[in-house]
Amino acid sequence: MRAVVQRVSEASVEVEGEKISQIGCGLLILIGVEEEDTKEDIVWLSGKISRLRIFADDNGIMNKSLLDINGEAIVVSQFTLHASTRKGNRPSYIKAAKPETAIPLYEDFVKQLELELGKNIGTGVFGADMKVSLLNDGPVTIIIDTKNRE
Repeated sequence: MRAVVQRVSEASVEVEGEKISQIGCGLLILIGVEEEDTKEDIVWLSGKISRLRIFADDNGIMNKSLLDINGEAIVVSQFTLHASTRKGNRPSYIKAAKPETAIPLYEDFVKQLELELGKNIGTGVFGADMKVSLLNDGPVTIIIDTKNRE
């Protein structure tokens, strides 16, 4: 699994003109799923993201996590995170999982992150044409790949 984690002051997801998710201070998380991803990847990644210390403490130092600040989150599926641009100018998405694999793993990731945070989180709609809006705070943007744990 690959995630792009963005610290936001606010974020929202719109599908077909309807706002389906909206948060204030927290994280917008874009998730790409590969065929080889497992429950172990889900548990590791959700734990890493929920405890990632990228929010300011009282001294202005990035020392607090989403858990520490009781922040909100939106998770949006994004197969394009697995784009390969090695050959030519048209990206290949061969590493991205097919929907029959990706949807259950995406949904399990959302459930696991909700367990980690102890609250419901916002989502996009898998496979939909979404309009994602955000006010990136910092900006702080972190890329995490479960295949690069060590």
